[in-house]
Amino acid sequence: MERHLILNVAGLTRKLLRSGAMPRLDALAQERGVRSWTPGLPAVTASVQADLLCGTRSGGQQGHGIVGNGWYFRDLAEVKFWPQSAHLLQQPTVHERWRQQHPGSQTAQLFWWWNLPSRADLSVTPRPTYWADGRKSPDIQTNPGSLRNRLQDRLGPFPLFQFWGPGANIASTRWIVNATLDVLQEDRPGLTLSYLPHLDYDLQRFGPEGAEALRAAAEVDAEAGRLLDSAAEEALKVTVLSEYGIEAVHQATFLNRSLRKAGYLQVHAAENGDLLDPGTSRAFAVCDHQCAHVYVAEEKEIPQVRALLEADPGVANVWGGDEQAKLGLDHSRTGELFCLARAGSWFAYPWWEEGGRQPDFAHTVEIHRKPGYDPCELFLAPGWRGSKIRLAAKRLTKKLGFRTLLDVIPTDTSLVRGSHGRPSSSPEEGPVWIGGEHGPISMPE
Repeated sequence: MERHLILNVAGLTRKLLRSGAMPRLDALAQERGVRSWTPGLPAVTASVQADLLCGTRSGGQQGHGIVGNGWYFRDLAEVKFWPQSAHLLQQPTVHERWRQQHPGSQTAQLFWWWNLPSRADLSVTPRPTYWADGRKSPDIQTNPGSLRNRLQDRLGPFPLFQFWGPGANIASTRWIVNATLDVLQEDRPGLTLSYLPHLDYDLQRFGPEGAEALRAAAEVDAEAGRLLDSAAEEALKVTVLSEYGIEAVHQATFLNRSLRKAGYLQVHAAENGDLLDPGTSRAFAVCDHQCAHVYVAEEKEIPQVRALLEADPGVANVWGGDEQAKLGLDHSRTGELFCLARAGSWFAYPWWEEGGRQPDFAHTVEIHRKPGYDPCELFLAPGWRGSKIRLAAKRLTKKLGFRTLLDVIPTDTSLVRGSHGRPSSSPEEGPVWIGGEHGPISMPE
């Protein structure tokens, strides 16, 4: 029976393949052929990975329902970012289809999203330990549970703080590659999905051009090459794809500031800062890279809110109602309005003005508490706040069991040089698909 390896290399584009920095993946593209493809909106991690797993888009009668990296849970009156449960997927996945076609053959899902729990037979995903005293330490969750012990005994702890945050680097991708090799050799699944995130980091920090992008491309190419070598030895069929291309950006657009100034967005004036109060807000935005769902409590106010958003120079399009259906975004989780940023812009989540009562989590890596995506978490703040001495002192305090706020992240959005979510401006800068013409995963229509 055939065995397949699907590699998701986040941020991979034709331009990077042909840059000279990625000889292994470029050679594969020359041999197997490379195609451009168009992901659905929003072109962000959780949505596009759901597109690929389910073979469909988020909206419509056959939609999987994943409308972004996060959305407003209306029944809870809460915005939740980065949920991981595959129970949120409203369509079958490639794992179910594989088992129907190949009874007795296992599937593995390694670091792809929708993996806690997964619908695969074997799964590995980050799951930090959140201690009662405020500490966060690296860990993974696996199925079966014995796989966690095996991988960490052989590879050491998963480098969580190199997977996301200001320390994000090639170490986390290297660990994922090592774990993938271990599963391929020990468990021998028929279908293996593995996610290599490294390009995301420096392309968002520094943009898709320049020395930093080429260095990151070379690093991930070397790691992918180890998997290609193993696949050749094991006669695995390989598909390499990416979810989106990352484009250069030069400014952030603050939809929530505009909505608050106009009286639509409400805050709870808590002791730890002004917190978004979505349940009492007439309108607010869930900002996600270059896309945003805008939730409007009263239907009669949708036209006024739309006009406000359309007047913002950082907004390219605002869609609602029937327009969303044409885009494949018609789902109950979608905002009453959906915004797309102009080329070169991205949407920042803050609702407070500079110098205002910002929440205490604004300067921390806090992906689940922030009601929007924050790429500033990839940087250390300048000056004393993000200095190595202060960071070391904070970490020592935590290790000793004392509570302290690891507030070392900047809020300066001008630091961000790359983003995604929009349709790519050209095939050279968009996501790619190498091989896999008749593989288990196909391009969603």
